[in-house]
Amino acid sequence: MKLTLYTDYSLRLLVFLGAKEDGELSNIREIASAYNISKNHLMKVTHELGKLGYVETIRGRNGGIRLAKNPVDINIGEVVRKTEDDFHLVECFVDPGRCVITPICGLRHVFAEALQAFMAVLDRYTLNDFLADKDMLRIFLESNASTT
Repeated sequence: MKLTLYTDYSLRLLVFLGAKEDGELSNIREIASAYNISKNHLMKVTHELGKLGYVETIRGRNGGIRLAKNPVDINIGEVVRKTEDDFHLVECFVDPGRCVITPICGLRHVFAEALQAFMAVLDRYTLNDFLADKDMLRIFLESNASTT
């Protein structure tokens, strides 16, 4: 299974904001620079994460972005479910009529079980689990931003 860039960027954005001091604001430019990713994509991700209640955006001259929830309350499995639009690992998840062996094939059930196991692992983690060493995270993110 491969997650979309949208989900990848969503998780990266949350980690970046989680690594900041409580309440400290960030902006799209610095986050995009730290990860060397598109500002346009990041703006879309930020907008959606705001609608989902994960981030708070503050407008104006001194505005920016910050987490809207405590990192311990942001479940990784939930974020992935809300940002991924397609969990169809094999064709028969979408259209079972396209494959001639669907009625007798066991692959569909195996992949469904594997997907459930994958999501069960993600459900065991919160954003807080990835913020154990905020100081080091900030060092890596800031040093990458200064080189791009």
